[in-house]
This record gives sequence, structure tokens and C-alpha cells, in this order.
Amino acid sequence: MYCDGQLISGQRFPSPHPSVELSVITYWAGGLKVKGLLAEPAGKVAGDGFLYLRGGMKNAGKVRPGRIIQFACEGFIVFAPYYRGNEGGEGNEDFAGEDRIDAFAAFKFIENHPRVKRVHIFGFSRGGVMALFTGLQFPRAASLVTWGGVSDMFLTYEEREDLRRMMKRVIGGTPEKYPQRYYDRSPLFHLENLQVPVLIIHGKKDRHVSVEQAHRLESRLKLLNKEVECWYFSDFTHYFPPKENRRVVRNLCQWMKQKSKGRGRWQEK
Repeated sequence: MYCDGQLISGQRFPSPHPSVELSVITYWAGGLKVKGLLAEPAGKVAGDGFLYLRGGMKNAGKVRPGRIIQFACEGFIVFAPYYRGNEGGEGNEDFAGEDRIDAFAAFKFIENHPRVKRVHIFGFSRGGVMALFTGLQFPRAASLVTWGGVSDMFLTYEEREDLRRMMKRVIGGTPEKYPQRYYDRSPLFHLENLQVPVLIIHGKKDRHVSVEQAHRLESRLKLLNKEVECWYFSDFTHYFPPKENRRVVRNLCQWMKQKSKGRGRWQEK
């Protein structure tokens, strides 16, 4: 009998960094065998887990080892699910529908890692939706960061004409004809029970995910008296310049570590 987040197998993956070990993991999620990439700082020191939820769809926005290693170099044990139907995993990715179970199961997987004592959630682009739903599912998470993240699928459909065909196919129609399906995929409307502190990072010149997505999320969280901090960057788009990217990564990792200290005493396993 399978259990969500249960390890099926792990296989070493070549790492370009001498101090970070990479493995391709196969784990159970909703009865499917789903794959993801695990990055572990060398050694046996316990630390924080980091659930990296990528953006895009299928081959657009694939998990990149170099990106995962960035966070592992900050001391985190990082797990990035590929989502169902990708890289040999079973099922079909469906743009924050049933595939959000892959994120929930990935949280359980990294939480059960023998070196992990607390888990942070990070979502980039479409991964922002996955991160927010995961934060709702697991109020014990230490923190949540959404970077260039989607929060409202209605707005995504409105703004991204190039994605409409895919969204109609995967979601099953337009927002006008099936509003409930888009409502169910929009965490913006489901935040009442969120207990995890949130950091919003967004470039104001972002044309992939408009800054309005961040503004709506910020406003909604503040209206509900949730803990939220926002870092807006006037000159940046969806992708930050390498130097600034590294700086923001360092800063957000420090923010996460500070939130760990404020989330109560770690429980020994």
C-alpha cells in the first residue's frame, strides 16, 4: 500500500558542485510514481528542508540543477518535484489541478528526510500557486516564498493570450464558461486559513506574470491580517540579472532562516 511522499527509489545524478550531492527521486503522489530532484549539502549536519516548486508546464520551466544547487549552497536540503507526467513520471500535469498533490506529497517526502527538521516552501511563477496551496495544506511549514508567482488564474487567462489555448485544454474550458474550475485553481480566494509567513518577490516589469498578481496577493493577505512581506523590484522582469538574482537568493534564504527561529522549537525525530 503506497503512502504519499513515500520514497520508491533514488538514483545519483551528476552534480556540478563538489559540496552538493544530487539524486533523482521517485516517490508516491496520489497513487502515481512521480519524480523530482533532491539536492543535499555534503555531510551529515541536520538543517532546514526547502521545497522548490517550479513554474511553467511540461518542458517549459523545467527544474534546473544549477538553480536547486543555489539554495543547497545556502545550507538547505532541497527537493524539487518535476510534477506528474514529466521526466518519466506517471500521469499528466494539469496546471495546479490534481498535480498539486505532487507538491503535497513532496512536502511530506522532504519533511521525512532524516536530516530535515523544518520545511520551507518556495514557488516560482506558476509554482506560486502550488506553494500557496501547499502552505494551506501544511500550516506547520516554517515559511513560504512566492517569486514572480501566480495567485489568480482568472488574471493569468486574461493577461496571457499565448497560454489560453493550453489553459482551455488542460483546465477544460474558459473562465467564462467554467468559473469554478479557475476559482478552484486560484489560491487568492482560499487564504483564510493560511498560517505560514509569506514573502512576495516580484519584478515590476514582469510580462510573464504581472505585478498585479503580487499586488492582489499582498492586499488579500493584509485584509486577512496574515503575516506578509513584499520585495518589489522596479527595474526587473520575470528573470533577474545574475548578480541581483544571487543577492536576492541570499537575502530570501536569510529571511527563511529567521522565520525558522520564530516558528517554535524544533521537534527531534
